[in-house]
Amino acid sequence: MALHIPRASHAPRALGLTGLAILATGAALALSSCAAPGGAADGGTPQDGGTLVYATGDAEPTCLDPHVGGNYPQALISTQYLEPLVGRTADGEITPWLASEWSTSEDGLTWDFTLRSDVTFTDGTPLDAAAVRANIEHLQDPETQSSTGYLAVEKVREVEVVDATHARFHLSAPDSALLESLSQQWTAIQSPAGIARGMEENCQAPIGTGPFTVEAWAPQQSVTLVRNDDYATPGPEADHDGAAHLEQIEWRFIPDAATRYAALASGEVQMIDNPLPNDIVAAKDAGIAHIDAPRPGASNRIELNSAQAPFDDIRVREAFIRAADPNPGIESLTRGTAGRSYSALASTEPAAVSDPERFVTDAAQAAKLLDEAGWSQTDADGVRTKDGARLTVRFPVSTNQSTAAEQSLFEQIQANTAAVGFDVQLEPVDLSTWYGALGANEYEAVSAPYTKVGPDVLRILFHSDGIVPAPSGYFANHAQLSDPELDALLDSASATLDATERTKLYVEAQERILASFTVLPLYDQQNHFLTKGVTGVTTLGTVATPTFINAQLTA
Repeated sequence: MALHIPRASHAPRALGLTGLAILATGAALALSSCAAPGGAADGGTPQDGGTLVYATGDAEPTCLDPHVGGNYPQALISTQYLEPLVGRTADGEITPWLASEWSTSEDGLTWDFTLRSDVTFTDGTPLDAAAVRANIEHLQDPETQSSTGYLAVEKVREVEVVDATHARFHLSAPDSALLESLSQQWTAIQSPAGIARGMEENCQAPIGTGPFTVEAWAPQQSVTLVRNDDYATPGPEADHDGAAHLEQIEWRFIPDAATRYAALASGEVQMIDNPLPNDIVAAKDAGIAHIDAPRPGASNRIELNSAQAPFDDIRVREAFIRAADPNPGIESLTRGTAGRSYSALASTEPAAVSDPERFVTDAAQAAKLLDEAGWSQTDADGVRTKDGARLTVRFPVSTNQSTAAEQSLFEQIQANTAAVGFDVQLEPVDLSTWYGALGANEYEAVSAPYTKVGPDVLRILFHSDGIVPAPSGYFANHAQLSDPELDALLDSASATLDATERTKLYVEAQERILASFTVLPLYDQQNHFLTKGVTGVTTLGTVATPTFINAQLTA
């Protein structure tokens, strides 16, 4: 007997945990804000046609195909030209998109997807079951060098082409997060003919079914996206059938936040991301609309490498967390645009467990723990030592991923922990160097954003399997936790299709993760957008990326 799942049910919130609380308050509000229309603050009249100029501060992708690697800048831009099999609403409900319905066997090892029969890629080739199979194979091919997408579909053993509109997924083990994974941009479906051109050409202009197509890419300047006049698959946020209102999008790369904001204020661009907190606060008085769309999955956090000294000792990890005291910095540097998190998961995740008591600042307790761990001597610089070694913490910081405010927060944490004897060595580096430092295990602390829909992100980030690199060379378990009991909880949560049991298991898993003192939660992963001269911009309930299907310039 097959279990028919036209839409996923909401995961219930667990209650009554001693010393812990499930993050429910404000989660629905935060998610609903993701879908709020943007750009109406100027009161202009919506117009059809025209070119919207979007200025991004995220790192310019090295490849426009999100199957390759799989970072957030790729998700941002690929939302405009690639679409996933399923969507996700602001309240977490899985909805049809390229797939119109789906069902699974009772053992969770077989999933059947029915595809829309009226969809073609923008190169004229059909969206069919063979195309879905080609995409899964592309993600799993080591030559693709995928990380995020690869991890999302690693349990898919093969895709069987039943007929043109029916794809059957055979799994190696049950995967309760499969639908969540298939709603993400890193598993979005693209033309097999486009993929067959080879990585170099496909990276320049992937071919999808989305409302726009990639026309040209001028590296370090911009990508030009042109309207798909034959668009036929309106996603969860579309308010009309057919093509987008805009004729074109110019996707500019402007790394400097002040320059981006000045371009927006002057009308040179109509939308920016990654604004400075001060600019978010000032936006309202300047006739600029603000879209707050925190990312799902994991919270923004500092992870401590438990596989090597000094953080192979839980007492030293706890001492660092007791001394870090991030709250004043979060409050002052973000100007109220981000609230403190005490959870490994984002507040937008219904299963998130918050434990403020575990992260109470106590410098005296931190010093006591370091004494107990044998770090009882100090050198002339005030740095604690043990057997001749200094209490050094290498902390590489990706300047492409951490905003200026966040880097200032890290500097405050550096000073706070120095007061009890830590020598935190902040190392601002570009994204490539940052990846290299992690791959070479040259870090003791790191802030590594990772976006994945749903609580299964815990398996990606904290299961011992995550210490093993993906084909891209990237590994996600930066805390290098290796806990058989945690692994068992995460495996069981991944295997069960019972929503109540799944939430219970993820709650227990979070308890073990937080108790390990390998994670210092900071705040939700931030997604802030400012718009002026445009209305109808929304963000998807999947990975909170903007979609311009409803957008119109205003005059």
